[in-house]
Amino acid sequence: MRLQSFLRWESVLGIVLLMELASFTVLSPYFLNPATLSDASFTFTERGVIALPLALLIIAGEIDISVAAIVALSSVAMGTAAAHGAGTSLLILIGLGTGLTAGAVNGALVTLAGVPAIVATIGTMTLFRGVAYASLGDRVLKSYPESFAVPGQGYVVGLISVELCLFTLLAVLLAVFLHRTRWGQSIFAIGASQRVARGSGLPVARYKFALFALTGLASGLAGILLTSRLGSTRPSIAQGWELDVISIVVLGGVSVWGGKGSIAGVVIATVTLGILNFGLGLLNVPGIVMSIVVGLLLIAIVSIPALLPRFTRQRAT
Repeated sequence: MRLQSFLRWESVLGIVLLMELASFTVLSPYFLNPATLSDASFTFTERGVIALPLALLIIAGEIDISVAAIVALSSVAMGTAAAHGAGTSLLILIGLGTGLTAGAVNGALVTLAGVPAIVATIGTMTLFRGVAYASLGDRVLKSYPESFAVPGQGYVVGLISVELCLFTLLAVLLAVFLHRTRWGQSIFAIGASQRVARGSGLPVARYKFALFALTGLASGLAGILLTSRLGSTRPSIAQGWELDVISIVVLGGVSVWGGKGSIAGVVIATVTLGILNFGLGLLNVPGIVMSIVVGLLLIAIVSIPALLPRFTRQRAT
């Protein structure tokens, strides 16, 4: 039982995270500073907010490549509204509403029109990002009210940021939903076999539509947090985030084939990649080297759980 527990994906990730923390503590005298660690949380919370519901969608056997474009579309919608005098509460509703609408469009394309998810969301990724560029061009929008800075720059208690609290709350809620409710078990069943799930009476299309909408809503929330933190909107915002978020989900142990995964794994993967990027940046490591290190880490972590069972079987024989 102890060996099985050690071989769990989350345990391997936890060990890697501890090794990261120990390494950066030795390599940088500033790393353990509370203010520095607080700043580090901003490197992963926004992507993590998207990764959590995306994990549910991938467990159900689907994928959404358009999440970063939804962030940009939500940001442009908020920036445009702010330029016309909208207040903070209305801006937040616009950001969430834009994300939810975009997610619903993805869900409708997949569940109603029957378009494969990867094709549909690559198409909407281009569409949403294109709309953002068509709306702004080379312009940057900065006419946000002062209170709009609170979601992305504010702190709840001490150095604990609003973003970190939102990420933690979302992780807890989705963990309970996925692992402790019949709806969560239905998501696993759908990802394991859609045919069997339909045969048992599960409304597969409705579940998938809801998960696409939820992922879009979370992308809108990430758009609010990122725009609030930066204090500006431009069409290139969150460029490339789709690969970062998918990497987090895969690193977190969610099977790309569906039916397997955990919220705990995604949370640890989010923190692991965030701390790695922040720590390397603190050491002034060039961006291209950081990309190589992250890629090697992803390959290693994905390979370890597949190789260890083979190693133990060989030793047993």
